[in-house]
Amino acid sequence: MRLEWIEDVLAVMDTGSLARAADRRFVTQSAFTRRIRMIEDSIGAPLFDRSRKPLEVLPAVRALEPELRDVAVRLERLRTALRNAPGGNGTTVAFACQHAITTTVSPRVVAALTEGGEVSVRVRSANRDECLMKLLSGEVDFALMYVSPDERDPAIPRAFQSVLLDRELLLPVCTPQLREAAAGPVIPIVSYPADVFLGHVFSRSLLPRLPAGISTASRAETALTLAAFRYVLAGIGVAWLPRSLVEEALGRSELCRLDDTLPAKELNLMMIWLPESRRPGIDRVRHNLLARLAPLSERLPHRPADAIQPIERAEE
Repeated sequence: MRLEWIEDVLAVMDTGSLARAADRRFVTQSAFTRRIRMIEDSIGAPLFDRSRKPLEVLPAVRALEPELRDVAVRLERLRTALRNAPGGNGTTVAFACQHAITTTVSPRVVAALTEGGEVSVRVRSANRDECLMKLLSGEVDFALMYVSPDERDPAIPRAFQSVLLDRELLLPVCTPQLREAAAGPVIPIVSYPADVFLGHVFSRSLLPRLPAGISTASRAETALTLAAFRYVLAGIGVAWLPRSLVEEALGRSELCRLDDTLPAKELNLMMIWLPESRRPGIDRVRHNLLARLAPLSERLPHRPADAIQPIERAEE
């Protein structure tokens, strides 16, 4: 059983509800509920009595609470000890990023980290909620993710610190053969689930800006931008994808841009981390990384890397 699963179960025990536990674990309630279901499926037994409102921990599970807490503490200590154990090969740095960022941006970050030959890198690709969980649990040292520049993001806790690395453009694209159908009045699209970040961006920032008389019809839905990219290349529909992901396909004329008629959306590419590193030397590695990425950062009007501020949390 994974440490994160134990911490999820303990969060429900401590708070008494899935909603409050999700807030403590810094994920949406729907994502947290799915994770609890996954834990139960993996174990092969229910953990909670959902017939009661609010739900209750089953007595047999409650009886194991002291053991769960002890195991969580020991696993965290073991993880820290293993990560800090001298290996003779320098520092190992782990970071998490959203799937599209893994493909498009992380190679530059890995190259900058490994430039001196003293650092080895582990990259963890996940959705945004999972990236935050990996950061909070200490599994990774920092995370790369997209943030909407015109909205304060309640999903990102105030405890994090951040720096702006770049700006990304979420572009509507399709195959040339589909361009006529993309003119409306009903546009076939590859959509994102409503409970993931890009699904929120689409419903809040893009859908309201569609031209008058234009509507969309989802032909396929996926939370993975890489899958959406492949679906668009297959001619299934229009999708809003990061420009960095589709640049080569656009250059080869496999895809065409539709932002002359359909709305696009600018996103900020952020690096975030916890202000107090759990491992010695990571602060130095991070600052060296930002220095090596300076040519990327300096062409953007943003706060300097040495004047980092916490991301603001939306008022509730």
